[in-house]
Amino acid sequence: MVLSRMISDSDASVSSTFASRYVRTSLPKFKMAEDSIPKEAAFQIINDELMLDGNPRLNLASFVTTWMEPECDKLIMSSINKNYVDMDEYPVTTELQNRCVNMIAHLFNAPLGEAETAVGVGTVGSSEAIMLAGLAFKRKWQNKMKALGKPWDKPNIVTGANVQVCWEKFARYFEVELKEVKLREGYYVMDPEKAVEMVDENTICVAAILGSTLNGEFEDVKRLNDLLIEKNAKTGWDTPIHVDAASGGFIAPFIYPELEWDFRLPLVKSINVSGHKYGLVYAGIGWVIWRNKDDLPDELIFHINYLGADQPTFTLNFSKGSSQIIAQYYQFIRLGFEGYKSIMENCQENANVLKKGLEKTGRFNIISKDNGVPLVAFSLKDNSVHDEFEISDMLRRFGWIVPAYTMPPDAQHITVLRVVIREDFSRTLADRLVNDIGKVLHELDTLPAKVTAKTELCEEKGIENKTDLDVQRKIADDWKKFVANKKKSNGVC
Repeated sequence: MVLSRMISDSDASVSSTFASRYVRTSLPKFKMAEDSIPKEAAFQIINDELMLDGNPRLNLASFVTTWMEPECDKLIMSSINKNYVDMDEYPVTTELQNRCVNMIAHLFNAPLGEAETAVGVGTVGSSEAIMLAGLAFKRKWQNKMKALGKPWDKPNIVTGANVQVCWEKFARYFEVELKEVKLREGYYVMDPEKAVEMVDENTICVAAILGSTLNGEFEDVKRLNDLLIEKNAKTGWDTPIHVDAASGGFIAPFIYPELEWDFRLPLVKSINVSGHKYGLVYAGIGWVIWRNKDDLPDELIFHINYLGADQPTFTLNFSKGSSQIIAQYYQFIRLGFEGYKSIMENCQENANVLKKGLEKTGRFNIISKDNGVPLVAFSLKDNSVHDEFEISDMLRRFGWIVPAYTMPPDAQHITVLRVVIREDFSRTLADRLVNDIGKVLHELDTLPAKVTAKTELCEEKGIENKTDLDVQRKIADDWKKFVANKKKSNGVC
């Protein structure tokens, strides 16, 4: 006689998650589930769904660090439960942040005395850092205009149209007019001459970008400083400069030490930099440094004592993790100047390898510059048949995430592909990417063009405009013919 028993839904003896009932039901998406599930099942199901994410190290769209040494990973995990804002409870973590601020300030040539402490703060990224710097400029300008008895309700800020979206957020959230210098074909950064022309008495600062998101190029901060000094002298204004060095702040000091862009220029009053980009730390850390205490109005700094001691704070948020601050300090003492310099040089060399490989295809124009953030921005010489968006889409088949985008006004007719070279992007990967781009180009050459399909359809029907559905049907038919012919040529039945 065969004995059997029914396994109840609550039977804990089933050791395999895949043999349990939890893989037979959909996970809740909008409302919390009524019942608990075992930790093993929760982990397995979530982990399985996350497999559909892209590989972070092959995400060439991002400037953000995707690899750190295992020793630093251990430090991160051991401090992941520390709330940075509890300074009295975690005084060593607070001290590590202060050390990082001083190291960065000296790296940016802040005019500090031998025993003078730098003025700055760690943030969750350059977006928060820019908000804080912008608020300091706005408050200083308002205080000055009030003292002069002049209107102080219409501040503006001058930037290039190539700025990151956080500048637009700052302008909209804090009611500051954003005056953008338009780009033009072949010149994809802010023109210092045009920027200074846009400055008026209500300009709280001019923002220069050290490492444009679009093509990695450094803007000419020295030229901007010199032109502003002249205008300030003529007008009696004191318009300052903020440098958004989110991408380039941890590059220029190591491979372009002679480039004057930082506190060596008298009008540069604050600088932000992303620790989670070329500061080589995982996402979630940025820094803003002020030239001196006078550039950060005291009324913006809050003091609290309900966590155990008097604590000054100048942040947009309150609680945040300590892990990234500790990781930043680890990188500073682990790598030192020599280590950072070697890594940035490697990134630049691998960018050059990729650039030369793309040039050899004869199909691309290189948009990025040799001096700047180690990235390669490029566009097709002829995109009348197939465009950059198709290349971006097809590269995903090989695992690569390479963004395609259009330039801001007045260069929006230019479409660009961009590959960011990070620390963990090796020469081998660069060679592989060039090879895969070659494969994509070859395959695209055999495919009908979207534009061609629409043109042929219009000619067939003898009418000018076709619906998207008609175009889609024509493209689908062309694809079917292409696949059928390919099967015949390969001898497939």
